[in-house]
Amino acid sequence: MVTVSAAVPHPRPHAEPAPRAGGAQRRSVAAALLFGAAGAALVLLASSRTWAKGTAAADIAQTAVSKTASGQDVSGLPGALAVVGLATLVAVFAVRGVWRAVVAAVLALCGAGVVAGSVTGASDTSALEEKAAKAQGITDAAVEHVTHTPWPWVALTGGVLLLLAGLLALRYGRHWPAMSGRYERDGTPRPRRAPRVAPDPERPEELWKALDRGEDPTGEPGAAPGGTAR
Repeated sequence: MVTVSAAVPHPRPHAEPAPRAGGAQRRSVAAALLFGAAGAALVLLASSRTWAKGTAAADIAQTAVSKTASGQDVSGLPGALAVVGLATLVAVFAVRGVWRAVVAAVLALCGAGVVAGSVTGASDTSALEEKAAKAQGITDAAVEHVTHTPWPWVALTGGVLLLLAGLLALRYGRHWPAMSGRYERDGTPRPRRAPRVAPDPERPEELWKALDRGEDPTGEPGAAPGGTAR
């Protein structure tokens, strides 16, 4: 007696569904917007705060007078670049193609410029010396007991966030939607409305419906009551 054994089929490997590209695009857009807005806010906030403090002699009696210098006094570059970076962050979504890459590069350069300006201003004393010289009425004045606050490093953090937003726009920006995309026509013809059929005079309900729509049931289709065609 011959026995026939059936071959057992091997189980097919279960293919994992590939992650949708739309989720990565949304995450990159959200991250860029968050980094850009937070970075610009940090830079603008830090620029208005005190970056350095010191004392200088105000008269012949060598009376010590304290002087402070804000971020704008030390360098107006970080604050100006933060404003430009915020504008370019919005402009990224208003352009497409090569121009989007150009605007994203400008955003990244704004962040890099803020970082450089913050590092330079963290140890700068020229603004304090200039204020002391104006107070004494001389061209050069020494400032002693100079201390620096953490605000330059807050501005540096904001610059890093702006730089990251620009790099994200450079990397993923070509897949992001544009603000004007929903308002542009794709060239396809719009569907034409079907012509209205005149109501049947033998059916009063159709006459009343035509009157409710503002049409003259006794005239041409689409005519307003009184015989005037719309």
